[in-house]
Amino acid sequence: MILAIDAGNTVMTAGLFSPEGTLYFRGSIKTDKNKTQDQLAIDLLDIFRLYQADIRGVTGVVLSSVVPPMTSALAGAARQLTGREPMIVGPGMKTGMNIIAEIQNQLGADIVASAVAALQRYPAPIIVIDMGTATTISYLSKNTFEGCVIIPGVRIAVEALSGRAAELPHIALEEPTSILGRSTIEAMRAGALYGNAGMIDSVIQRMEEAAKPAAAVVMTGSQAEMIRKYCKRSIVYDENLILDGLYALYKKNSGPHERRKKK
Repeated sequence: MILAIDAGNTVMTAGLFSPEGTLYFRGSIKTDKNKTQDQLAIDLLDIFRLYQADIRGVTGVVLSSVVPPMTSALAGAARQLTGREPMIVGPGMKTGMNIIAEIQNQLGADIVASAVAALQRYPAPIIVIDMGTATTISYLSKNTFEGCVIIPGVRIAVEALSGRAAELPHIALEEPTSILGRSTIEAMRAGALYGNAGMIDSVIQRMEEAAKPAAAVVMTGSQAEMIRKYCKRSIVYDENLILDGLYALYKKNSGPHERRKKK
């Protein structure tokens, strides 16, 4: 069994895969970069208990993290629980993908994982949209990461608006009744959803003008389902794109090593 862990700035997600790539469960908890290794180990154990899975059956661990302060502690927690050395997504890892970017060594592990999964699953060119703490929109041609844009996420933008404008309240992200907001809260909700949907439509169009029309546009992330329905462009929602990419990266980078261990 392969344990895949994605530590994002807002949520940490863990998924357990069979050796053939079947996802048995997906569990998430709030990210807390101040937690110790033991606390993170307890969190992982709780996820396994919730889904009635046995962590002793884990034979490999792959980890992506965009939260440097917790990467080491999380890797230690996984090692402590499974007895396996976690594979950490980073520079030098085999991806099967050419990355055309000056920031190749700085490219987020989550972006790499979602790109690898998308290239395996969808026809190229592909535009991949990940809507989490930040919104990233990446353009992939055949086996090539051409580049991306990084935008403040929906929740960050709304919180910044409320925090910097004294008369604007903090709001829950809910669907507005109309784009014509008739109260402050409804206007803010309409701005968050329709504004982000319009931004995504525009970036897709501009990327296609700069390169080629996409054969597939894929969206993932915690805010994806809410925003996608307001986009004019047809977009596929893929909830497990990053976890599937982590599993694929594990298989690409551990085959011979794992075979040696079984002998």
